[in-house]
Amino acid sequence: MDVLTQNFSLYGKGFLGTVELTVYASLLALALGILMAAFRVAPVASLRAFGTAWVTVLRNTPLTLLFFAVMLGLPRFGLVLPFTVFAVIALGCYTSAFICEAVRAGINTVPVGQGEAARSLGMTFDQTLSAVVLPQAFRSVIPPIGSTLIALAKNSAIAGSFSVTELLGTYKPLNERGYSIIWSFVWIAAGYLIITLAISALFSLLERHWGVQR
Repeated sequence: MDVLTQNFSLYGKGFLGTVELTVYASLLALALGILMAAFRVAPVASLRAFGTAWVTVLRNTPLTLLFFAVMLGLPRFGLVLPFTVFAVIALGCYTSAFICEAVRAGINTVPVGQGEAARSLGMTFDQTLSAVVLPQAFRSVIPPIGSTLIALAKNSAIAGSFSVTELLGTYKPLNERGYSIIWSFVWIAAGYLIITLAISALFSLLERHWGVQR
């Protein structure tokens, strides 16, 4: 317990940093993922091509490489932001590709007649998607989105290698202070467990209220 009690503020900063990264990156991933899913089912060929390219590139790019591209590439174009913001962008964009595929799979579970009925009433594609299709698709994609955001929380550990305050990065100063690396990682793992269990509990609650009964 000495590792935790004597370094509680250090663990606290790392824990809050990981929570912050997870929350902001999750919001960005959900927004971009839903947008890209809409692009992938849009009647406009250019939008479908853009959505497909987004998913293909990001799903097949190592996350560490994407961090390097964002952290080192964007400043070369004059975009200078705090490293935490860059980490949110990298995590959010990467995860959005997986959110997109989960949402698209959910859209495919909605009967085609639902969209046809909406269009027969004079609704546009945007109106049909937002008012008819997505609300029904949401019910079936709660579990996979929850799993994807849990993976995002764990992937946030990469940000510590880029001078971003997060939970895994606390092992470096603890190691320098001479603490047991085993116990340092035990408490780091406990912090990640708290975060992932909280996400799991949230999505279990959402699934009980709105999920598809099987």
